Amino acid sequence: MVYRFLLTALTGFLALVSCTRAQKYDVAAYIWPAYHDDPRYQEIGLFADHKGEWEAIYNAKPKFEGHRQPRVPTWGYFDETSPEMQEKIIDTALEYGVNTFIFDWYWFENRPFLEDVLNKGFLKASNNRRMKFYLMWANHTANSYWDRNEADKSKVYWRGEVSRDVFDGFTGHLINDYFSLPNYYRIDGKPVFCIYDITNFINGMGGVAQAREALDSFRAKAVEAGLDGLHIQAIMWGSLPATISATPGDSEPTQDKTIQALGFDSITNYQWCHLVSTNNEYKDWGEKGISYWEEYDKEISVPYYPHVSIDWDPNPRYPMDRVQHSVRNSSPEQFEQFLRKAKDYLDSHPGRTPLITVNAWNEWAEGSYLEPDNDFGYGYLEAVKRVFK
Repeated sequence: MVYRFLLTALTGFLALVSCTRAQKYDVAAYIWPAYHDDPRYQEIGLFADHKGEWEAIYNAKPKFEGHRQPRVPTWGYFDETSPEMQEKIIDTALEYGVNTFIFDWYWFENRPFLEDVLNKGFLKASNNRRMKFYLMWANHTANSYWDRNEADKSKVYWRGEVSRDVFDGFTGHLINDYFSLPNYYRIDGKPVFCIYDITNFINGMGGVAQAREALDSFRAKAVEAGLDGLHIQAIMWGSLPATISATPGDSEPTQDKTIQALGFDSITNYQWCHLVSTNNEYKDWGEKGISYWEEYDKEISVPYYPHVSIDWDPNPRYPMDRVQHSVRNSSPEQFEQFLRKAKDYLDSHPGRTPLITVNAWNEWAEGSYLEPDNDFGYGYLEAVKRVFK
């Protein structure tokens, strides 16, 4: 029994080392874990077909001439909580150069939401130790944006802010159940934890000083659990406030002073739609998106990890009479050019972990995904492979 346990552990470790050494760059794709029947959907009256947000995808229709809808997945409308399907996803991702997943992670009303893809699917997949992963706490307010039949997107299901007591409660779950796993992604030996909405975090804690205390306590708890600390990452967009002055007598607020005050270790982006108007040609949209990289280098005191988005079209989440701006003429070839620029950026910062974030592996309802579809097949994955493998 002991021999079998040691053999299994050694096999998993060697697979992880092999995966890590085989690729110089860490290509990390966000996972939107919504394509299954989460029981909490019924609490808010969503997805009567019990297939999660696939319901919005297979019901989508073109809203104007040339509109690329519906987007049809090559693999069908599968249940993401299936370990067998996650094994296929992991094998495919690694084959094409995606070696890290960033799971959107939710905690509403002091309970988890959409954890089953991670817990029942990914972590039960027989090959999961070959794939690195980390979590992005998606602490935005949950509203009717997810409801394809609802024209009023201001209806609130669950608030994104949490109290200090709630925060302290779930950080133990994060440390014990995820951060300690051998394939949890680390920078400088420290597990990476990303926070999406800094304003919501500050408001929930009761202020900037209290938010810093909460993060310091989180780090200390990780050390007590035997970890080397935490690498806490912030999503850089308009929601990261510029309200803090770190220098006595200096009244000019900047986002960097907020980052310093809270003690973040790095920043990245989640989607170019947070930075640039989506009523754009993809090439122009991307050029404006990556133009921020130089600005971050000049103005932000912590490392920036470059981000590339694939596309943007949220129309499946809106009724037919509500046409939303969408990016035009996205293609694997254009996407590849931005990946190459991200690689060049990493090469020009040799002291940093070579990490790039991509939106996304499977954001079908927003039109931004690497998974194969009926239009481009494996084209976007081939683009990743050409650049990073």
